[in-house]
Amino acid sequence: MFIYYIMSKRLTERQYQLLEKLFGNAKVTKVYSVSKSQAEIAQELGISRQALSIHLRKLKAAKYVRTGRGFVDITPEGIAALGKSTVEAFVHIKVSPQARNQVYEKAKQSGANELFRVTGETDLIAIVEYNNLDNFLKQVSSIEGVEETQAFVIIEKLK
Repeated sequence: MFIYYIMSKRLTERQYQLLEKLFGNAKVTKVYSVSKSQAEIAQELGISRQALSIHLRKLKAAKYVRTGRGFVDITPEGIAALGKSTVEAFVHIKVSPQARNQVYEKAKQSGANELFRVTGETDLIAIVEYNNLDNFLKQVSSIEGVEETQAFVIIEKLK
């Protein structure tokens, strides 16, 4: 019998095979997940836990959320109902060599989901939600030392 040790947890051979199969068939998705208890959410909204439960049940029936113990996931349908988008854009940012450190620090505060320092013709690549792209470009373009920005909106994920 094979036992696999992954991150200090034991898996049987069948469990390992199952995880491998699930992983091989999985689709990568972006999940907006709230890791708070329903009691915490109810308190923040100023409603009872029971009232929140009723609202969540209705949102779940409409496929806007998925719920579980200690979390609430907002589905793509829920995001669309808010008038928001999960479409992202890549923004390439070219920076003056003398201003790199200052630009890096200010760019961190500009509203990007992720920010990467890279090699090549571009100094930074930011991943930004499409709904925030205009604001992000205005903020970043106003940073002294930013020479050029190029935005690439994702239209389809191929793999």
